[in-house]
Amino acid sequence: QVQLQESGPGLVKSSQTITLTCTVSGGSITTYYYYWSWIRQPPGKGLEWMGAISGTGSTYYSPSLKSRTSISRDTTLNQFTLQLSSVTPEDTGVYYCARRSSLRESPDDSWGQGTQVTVSS
Repeated sequence: QVQLQESGPGLVKSSQTITLTCTVSGGSITTYYYYWSWIRQPPGKGLEWMGAISGTGSTYYSPSLKSRTSISRDTTLNQFTLQLSSVTPEDTGVYYCARRSSLRESPDDSWGQGTQVTVSS
């Protein structure tokens, strides 16, 4: 069974670029029919889909975040990463990685436990 684990910087300052990493075990990120996705949840708000990279390496981004977001992968390490530039306190929240069979959320999705990102002003 697939497992996903996020890691990130925790506390950062405004204007920085942050990098979050999702380490995958029990499944290959090159499996062509999966989308390896990033979702975040600001405090007191709902889930926000940020983007994904497919098993073939194609990337997809939320229009509202596209200009600041980059998703990439390291197939040797079976990891995929999220870079978010020019962060502000509005980017504070819990960041999740997930495996999806489409770009839509499904009960069959596999999720990591999430990692907290706090942006100070």
